[in-house]
Amino acid sequence: MPARIVERSGAGFTVQITVPYNPSMLDFEETLQQQLNDAGVLATQEGLKQFDTDGSPITIGATKLTSKGQLPKDYQTPYGVATVGRHVYQGPKGGATYCPLDRDARIVVSSTPKFAKMVASKYAEFGSARVQHDLRDNHGRTVSRCLVQDIADAVAAVALAKQEDWSYQLPKLETPPASVALSLDGTCTLMCEDGWREAMVGTISFYDKAGQRLHTIYLAATPEYGKATFLGRLEAEVCRVKEKHPEAHFVGIADGAKGNWEFLAKHTDTQVVDIWHAAEYLGKAAAVLYRGQPTAREMWLEENCHTLKHDPGSAAAVLKQLRYQAKIRPWAKADEDVQRAITYFANQGGAGRMDYASRVAAKEPIGSGVTEAASKVIVSSSGSATPG
Repeated sequence: MPARIVERSGAGFTVQITVPYNPSMLDFEETLQQQLNDAGVLATQEGLKQFDTDGSPITIGATKLTSKGQLPKDYQTPYGVATVGRHVYQGPKGGATYCPLDRDARIVVSSTPKFAKMVASKYAEFGSARVQHDLRDNHGRTVSRCLVQDIADAVAAVALAKQEDWSYQLPKLETPPASVALSLDGTCTLMCEDGWREAMVGTISFYDKAGQRLHTIYLAATPEYGKATFLGRLEAEVCRVKEKHPEAHFVGIADGAKGNWEFLAKHTDTQVVDIWHAAEYLGKAAAVLYRGQPTAREMWLEENCHTLKHDPGSAAAVLKQLRYQAKIRPWAKADEDVQRAITYFANQGGAGRMDYASRVAAKEPIGSGVTEAASKVIVSSSGSATPG
C-alpha cells in the first residue's frame, strides 16, 4: 500500500505507510527505506503547499502580477522527486515570471533547502560521481551529475554573495591561547581560457603554553586576479582574534613568497619561514653535494636539519656549510638546486625568519603543515593544479 495522508489538522498531518515482512533483513531494510522515502515525498508535497498563495493578484513594486494558474513543478528532495502545482505570476506585459512558493520555501534551483544542503555538503568532500553513488547507495536517491553540480554551484553563489555579511563565532577555549599562528599559501589552478590562477588558503591556529594545537580556523578563496578579496577576509578574522586574545603572541608562518611576508609583517609579532620548506631546499642541495653517497648525504642532511631547528644562529651556520660544500665540489658550484638553497637561506635567514631555536624554546609552531594540507584538499577538490 503506498504512503498516504490519513489525517490533517491545523497543526499538521499524519502519514501512514505499510511495511511488509521479508525473510531477508537487507531486503526488508531496502523496502523500508523506499517506503520512508515515498512518505517523505508525500509529506514534502504537503509541506510545500503551505508556502504557495491562494492565487490572488500580488504587487511587486509598482507592478501588479496575476497568476497564470497552478503550474506543476518537480522539486528535488532528500526522499525523491515531489511534484507540486504552484501559482506562477506574471505582469500584464508578459516577461519574467515569479513564483512565491519558490521564494518563501527557499528553493535552490529546483531543490528543497535540506536536499541542497545535503548535496553541497557531500560535494565539498567528494567529486560529483561519488556524490551520485553516495545518494544512491545510502539514501535511495538517483540523480544526475549535472544536478549535483548545479545545486553546489547555486549554494556557492549564495555563499559568495552573503559572505561579507556573515560572521563566525570564534572557538571557546578552556584557557586563553599562549600563541596564535597565522599562515597562508597559494595554489595555482588551471582555469581553461584564463590560464593558471592562484587559489588562496589561510589558517589561524591556537596553541597552548605546551605548544599543543587547540583549534584551527580555515579560510580559502577561489582563484582570483590578485589576492585582495582573500587578504581582506583573512585580515578581518585576524582582527577579531586579536580583539579576543590580545595577550597571545602572534607568529606568522609561510613558505618564503614575498607577498606573504608583507601581509604577515603587518599582523604578527614574529615571522618564521616554514621549516619543512627550508629542509626541502637542504635536501635537494644535499642530493647534489653528496651525489652517489647516500649514507653521507643522509648524515649531512640530518645533522644540518637538527642544527637548524635547535641551535641559536643556525641559519648562518647552515648557510656557511652550503657555501663551503659547494666551493670544494666543482660539479656543485653552478648547480641550480645548490644555488637556490644558498639564496633561500641567505634571504630568509638574513631577514631573521629562521630563528627556529627561539621558537622551539618558546613552544611555538615553526611549520605550516596545517595550511599545506588545506591547500592540497582544495587542489584535489577543484581539479588539476600545480604548486604555487
